[in-house]
Amino acid sequence: MREVENNIIEYKYKFKVTDNIRAILGTHDQFLKILEQKFDVHLILEDRKLKILGIENSVNIVKDILEEISLLYNSKGKISKDDIKIIVQLSNGNGVSGYSQSDTFIAMKNGKYIYPKSEGQLELIKSLEKNDIVFIIGPAGTGKTYLSVAQAVAFLEAGKINKIILSRPAVEAGESLGFLPGDFKEKVDPYLKPLYDALEDMLPKETLIKYIDLEIIEVVPLAFMRGRTLNNAFVILDEAQNSTFTQMKMFLTRLGRNTKSVITGDITQIDLANKKDSGLLSSIKILKKIKGISFVEMNKEDVVRHELVKKIIDAYDKYDESK
Repeated sequence: MREVENNIIEYKYKFKVTDNIRAILGTHDQFLKILEQKFDVHLILEDRKLKILGIENSVNIVKDILEEISLLYNSKGKISKDDIKIIVQLSNGNGVSGYSQSDTFIAMKNGKYIYPKSEGQLELIKSLEKNDIVFIIGPAGTGKTYLSVAQAVAFLEAGKINKIILSRPAVEAGESLGFLPGDFKEKVDPYLKPLYDALEDMLPKETLIKYIDLEIIEVVPLAFMRGRTLNNAFVILDEAQNSTFTQMKMFLTRLGRNTKSVITGDITQIDLANKKDSGLLSSIKILKKIKGISFVEMNKEDVVRHELVKKIIDAYDKYDESK
């Protein structure tokens, strides 16, 4: 690194032998253009070196980002414009984000890698690796359930656990389960459908059916967790804002040896008659300071669904504040 004129630094970044430079730079160097515009640097490709010109802080950030792009490409064999945007976003102006590191993506057995798409998702994945109980709190569309199920499947495929248990409270939104048609499974399956949807995206249909038949994967209403001790398992409680104080305590005390528990919920979407009865709300107050229990809070900036979802959440937040 050398100063070429007032406050302008030049650094020559050397690509690795394994790097596919064309893939890393993007079609027509589109990825370079993103970096130039974002960090106000000038980038010039010279053989297998990339000259970076700019102020020292920007040069250092771009240098770190290029290293991370290289790591990401070599780990999954391709790179997309969305990957570049996420790396830039997660760097947050402070250099390398850790987006490509092995503890910040979920590797599936079918060769699929699931990467964080926001700062909140990055924190979520790190927390799932490091803690035995993780509360994930945030609005719809932030990937709470999807990433939790992905991590559970990855743990199962890696032999770290023997069983996945997915649960939800069956809040009777205006209808009594007893008056709904069908047997018990048909009555509760609509409440559990989002969990099945996530599983179907992670596993081949035949494998999923086999795992469910063998009870390697269980999808059950929260009420059916009572009295069980769960060993060597990955247990997820989804929509936990609709659990009661008693139900939450019951769920958390099911943990046995080598078991991870993830609790997801949105405290703005409590369907209980008395919102103060929410087991998720009480857990935030009671368990926040216990070592080994992590709380990951996500917000509208972590929403990864349609771009309108962020605007909808923002509009509702403003409406609530105005009341």
